[in-house]
Amino acid sequence: MDREALQKLLTEIAEGKVTPSDAAEKLKTLPYSDIGFAKIDTHRELRTGRGEVIFGIGKTPEQVALIMQKMSVDTSPVIATKVGPEYYDAAALLIPEGLSYHKEAGLLSCRKAGKIEIRDDTGRTAVVCAGTADIPVAEEAAVTSELYGVPADRYYDVGVAGIHRLLAKVEDIKKAKAIVVVAGMEGALVSVVGGFADVPVIAVPTSIGYGASFSGLAALFTMLNSCSLGVSVVNIDNGFGAGYIASMIVKGEK
Repeated sequence: MDREALQKLLTEIAEGKVTPSDAAEKLKTLPYSDIGFAKIDTHRELRTGRGEVIFGIGKTPEQVALIMQKMSVDTSPVIATKVGPEYYDAAALLIPEGLSYHKEAGLLSCRKAGKIEIRDDTGRTAVVCAGTADIPVAEEAAVTSELYGVPADRYYDVGVAGIHRLLAKVEDIKKAKAIVVVAGMEGALVSVVGGFADVPVIAVPTSIGYGASFSGLAALFTMLNSCSLGVSVVNIDNGFGAGYIASMIVKGEK
């Protein structure tokens, strides 16, 4: 239940359209719903403005489908991250409408109220990634931003090994209100972008690389040690977290 739904319920009680016992029935799942293998935080959107998100790794398609079914509401997208197409197949059996699978991003989303309105009157997110191999994580960030109503512009395969590709897009990138930079290997791209950006830059190290890249640790350490100001860093391969934060920044949410 979100704030809008709670206010509507309270108004209906005050107007005599809903009895106290019926209201109690609707509120009984606050603050969580226990479905055995998971305790769904149904109160999170009311507390934070956005609902709980499902981390798909370690959960079966059937478990994710059941959680999504229980979480589905009219006003906010329900999102599962790090999932394959088989998760969509399982969810489609339980959720007849509003379900979408974002293949390249590995995201499953549901919104009963229909298509999410993406508005650019408050600003846009720029998602910049170093190499083609980083695109799945970059897409996770871009699609997440869009699922929360903020359009994302994509600038892919512009790594520092061919920096002229990035420089050709600098003026366009600088129009964004938040920038997500996704890179593996040594992760140097974020310091370059941070050096010309006048908005927050969110760095995402990826596990792409070999040898001394240590599955993303090298990129993570580079990003944490960036000398460019205005740079923050999320966890390795956490495109979702970066897109989430970027959408909050663009919308000016607390």
